[in-house]
Amino acid sequence: MFRWTLLITIACAPMAAATPDLMPYPAKVAPGAGFMAIDSGFRVALAGFSDARLSAAVRRTTDRVFRQTGIVPASATRPALTIDCRSAGSPWPVLGEDESYQLDIKDDRALLSAATVTGALRGMATFVQLIAPGPEGFRVPAIHIEDRPRFPWRGLMMDVARHWMPLEVVLRNLDAMAAVKLNVFHWHLSDDQGFRVESKLFPQLHKAGSDGHFYTQAQIREVVEYARDRGIRVIPEFDVPGHTTSWLVGMPELASAPGPYQIQRRWGIFEPTLDPTREETYRVLDGFFGEMAALFPDRYFHIGGDEVEDAQWKQSAAIQEFCRLHHLANSRELHAYFNQRVQALVKKHGKSMIGWDEVLAPGLAGDTVIQSWRGPESLADASRKGYRGILSSGYYLDHLQSAGTHYAVDPLAGTAGALDANGAARILGGEACMWAEYVSAETLDSRIWPRMAAIAERFWSPREINDTADMYARLEPVSRGLQWTGLRHRTNYQPMLDRLAGTGPAEPLRILADACEALGITVRRDARKYTSLVDLNRFADAVRPESVSVHNLEQSARRLAPADLAALRGTLQSWAQNDALLAPDGNVFLRELTGLSRQLSQVGAIGLESLDYLETGKTAPDSWVAQKKQALAAMDQPSAEVMLAAVRPVRLLVEAASKRNQGVLNHGVLNQGVINQGVFRR
Repeated sequence: MFRWTLLITIACAPMAAATPDLMPYPAKVAPGAGFMAIDSGFRVALAGFSDARLSAAVRRTTDRVFRQTGIVPASATRPALTIDCRSAGSPWPVLGEDESYQLDIKDDRALLSAATVTGALRGMATFVQLIAPGPEGFRVPAIHIEDRPRFPWRGLMMDVARHWMPLEVVLRNLDAMAAVKLNVFHWHLSDDQGFRVESKLFPQLHKAGSDGHFYTQAQIREVVEYARDRGIRVIPEFDVPGHTTSWLVGMPELASAPGPYQIQRRWGIFEPTLDPTREETYRVLDGFFGEMAALFPDRYFHIGGDEVEDAQWKQSAAIQEFCRLHHLANSRELHAYFNQRVQALVKKHGKSMIGWDEVLAPGLAGDTVIQSWRGPESLADASRKGYRGILSSGYYLDHLQSAGTHYAVDPLAGTAGALDANGAARILGGEACMWAEYVSAETLDSRIWPRMAAIAERFWSPREINDTADMYARLEPVSRGLQWTGLRHRTNYQPMLDRLAGTGPAEPLRILADACEALGITVRRDARKYTSLVDLNRFADAVRPESVSVHNLEQSARRLAPADLAALRGTLQSWAQNDALLAPDGNVFLRELTGLSRQLSQVGAIGLESLDYLETGKTAPDSWVAQKKQALAAMDQPSAEVMLAAVRPVRLLVEAASKRNQGVLNHGVLNQGVINQGVFRR
């Protein structure tokens, strides 16, 4: 692989620094000798082109450096970092702009070179990630970096319709996006559960369809400019003709069936749809799209188009007669007719249309972008038909899959990987999607980050950078660094657990939470009757999607070096004893954890028995192994809407104990040929 080959070629460099914890990992990295100190005199200077956007970015970077290090700034005689920017680039971020940069750091100075302001922004994000403590204080390693993105479209879709997300939540996530070089913020602003934008032409839309939770037009402009300053495009999505219940609360005359309508509180796909046969529908969309187009300067405008439930169309005599007169054989053809009409309106207001892959049908304009959520096959199909596309299938953050699962998905893999060069060039990149059925403003950050950083690497870095173990080695320090952007993906964790513990001890609850992983929509939608009015304040909401401590224990269970055995025993003992300490009596939030807590103690006990076999040199009997594997399998099931991740490292220990006589331990180090070995980073 590219990265490992690179590391071999530089291994002989004198005093070369260790591989830096960068994400996305740059296209070309050549470590040098030594380090440049970061001290109170740190200053950034601009050489070449400069404008208000670049100057503001320098101030943000300087502030970030001092906050991240805790150093009090003082006067400096010369700059530590000089930025040589050759031109402004586009005044607004655009698809395909030059984001490349070069960073050269020596022991006494650093130079960042970029063709555009956006390239300089990307280079500053890398520089900040390089800062780490050393023997004499904070420092950055001597290094040479040449970097550019693999894909021009690297996005995050945030659903603010199903659960409302206040302005500050949006802004801090934009800062985090910039930190990992994402460049598209796809803003899902309307759905059955909410219409989230102020419309001055049709105020009944937001007044009746939002429960009072909407962004004013001034706030929309603030977000767009905030994103622009960070090199991020903002693309609005107004989903039509389905997912439109919130539209119809205030304007029932647009519906395919008589009202009245109410804001939908449940989750799912619902019947209310816009009437595609009435000219009034297009008159309203024309006015509204024009109003929104003036707020969002990006070329692209998302019209949704997914999951159209056609019951109202089929039940309407007027709509069926329209189809007969216009030779539309079925609902799919009626939907295509609607999309073509909508596309003409989008084009009228200077935009190109994006839609989910259901909009792909004959008659679409050639500049349409297809967003594939149903699989890479639809992405490849769109490309073969001449359309550009972006991949979201495999990047659904609301499923709460592991970072490694998302990291393994590539926009140009599978069916798309068989495209010719021209077809592959039409794959613009991808977007991760954060649907909001089971997130609140309090939990959103932890459901996006840090997994989004791993996806950002897939979009930015060369395809050959794909080692999952190495990604995980960098992900935890990157996650810590993201806190300095203002994210609350880590800081909200303990307060949420403290709230659940109430007056009881919080530490047993934290031990249980650290041993668990949250489950996503595929489990929670069937677990209980959720609505938009149900509070998301339970254990399942506090628990993280991926347990760092369990991941580390899995590595220890694979290595089984003396230090690993000691760490494992300490954790397993705490698990085994934890149930007796939880004290759920009288606490409804802890009462639902009774079975889960008992299972953690059982898992801990099995792990301790496994360690006893390993450390005494005995081979576990086959009957014991079978019994423990069966018990672990029974506990490896959803409980209280989480998974007991602690099962995974203990299962490895049971397997190791069963193979003691086959050479599992060799002078305290795991025989790599017996158990699937860990992959070491350095």
